[in-house]
Amino acid sequence: MASQKSLRTCSKGHQYYKSSDCPTCPFCKQERKPESGFLSLLSAPARRALEHNGITTLQELSKYREKEILQLHGMGPASLPKLRTALEEHGLSFKN
Repeated sequence: MASQKSLRTCSKGHQYYKSSDCPTCPFCKQERKPESGFLSLLSAPARRALEHNGITTLQELSKYREKEILQLHGMGPASLPKLRTALEEHGLSFKN
């Protein structure tokens, strides 16, 4: 049974079709994605996990152990190599 898409309008006035109960507007989601920096390399769930925990700079990220970052809801193992590389490019690393 195929799900029917319904027309929705977000609080900013964007109109979009969705078949799920997810309230996220795809236009607003795209507007929030950074164009540069290490956060732009990550998937939306991984980026939100860091932002939700106040980790928005590489300096802040370097204060954490890899294990601590992996425990954040939304962060997966595929993001770690990207984060390691970004840290190394700026002479930083995860906390030991």
